[in-house]
Amino acid sequence: MELDERKIKILNSIIQTYLITGEPVGSRTISKYTDLNLSSATIRNEMSDLEDLGYIIQPHTSAGRIPSDKGYRFYVDNLMKEKIAEVDEMKDILIEKADKLDHLLKHVAKLLATNTNYATMISAPQYKRNKLKFIQLSRVEDNQLLVVVMLDGNMIKNRLIEVDERVSEDEVAKLNILINTFLQGLNLQEINMELIQRMKVQAEGYGQIIGHIIDAIAVVIQEEDDLEIYTSGTTNLLKYPELGDREKASELLYTMEEKKALTELIVDQQDSDEENKNPIQIYIGSESPVSTMKDCSIVTATYELEEGVQGTIGIIGPKRMDYKKVVGNLQTMMNQLDDIFKKK
Repeated sequence: MELDERKIKILNSIIQTYLITGEPVGSRTISKYTDLNLSSATIRNEMSDLEDLGYIIQPHTSAGRIPSDKGYRFYVDNLMKEKIAEVDEMKDILIEKADKLDHLLKHVAKLLATNTNYATMISAPQYKRNKLKFIQLSRVEDNQLLVVVMLDGNMIKNRLIEVDERVSEDEVAKLNILINTFLQGLNLQEINMELIQRMKVQAEGYGQIIGHIIDAIAVVIQEEDDLEIYTSGTTNLLKYPELGDREKASELLYTMEEKKALTELIVDQQDSDEENKNPIQIYIGSESPVSTMKDCSIVTATYELEEGVQGTIGIIGPKRMDYKKVVGNLQTMMNQLDDIFKKK
């Protein structure tokens, strides 16, 4: 059953009122503050339908209604369809004066926390979908080879591999030519079994070594460097009663400080970017990949320094957060970071 215009207006009124008050919303309140010109009885009937459809819930028998996760999702999805207005609150943050990236990212996190009154995080940029720029094999001992891999962005990683047979300097030189001919310019997803088999045929007896080299390349590409995450405004979460009881507050503060779960959130955001091509993601309640944040909403955005070099900005607050302001702040900040760092 699709929601008609009247139900949508009532649902939006319930959500917007609850965002402000944090209290269950009754039909009488809706009748006072909407332009529907409906009686309380009619509004109660519509609210009953919305409850049956799962958009709102009644926390207590005699209380009004509050939005469910499904209701928040409907509100957010419709919000995201609208053109996000320019956010006047975002003033010049004097980025040009920041001489270090970590200083800038800390400043961004603090500014967003101040502007939104929620908790914020921002991750340092990482290289994604790295392409192989160059591979260099060097003989260390008779049965050891050093595999040095240069990726886009001139990131260099290396790995030592054991081989079963002795490999001469001439044979290492030939293997260098072979692997660079086949693999240069590819990313890991493009190195398939057919390509590996053709390489092994060309290697003339060194197919096993080729297998070891491919395994080493896969490992160094997939290795996760320590992800630096900057946070700010964590104590802002304690201002909201629904997040303020001792157990929830303790879990949230630990999550923000320990940061391991935030890394999982960032990975989830990046995976969503690849699937949906949407730079902004909104997780409401149980949709959150972070178990300690099931009572929160999390809005994340991806900023890009240059092609393949990306980081994540996130804002964490109660489910009744001011989504429009949060999305506007993130959109503006993301655009500013893109403009500053992206290669011209």
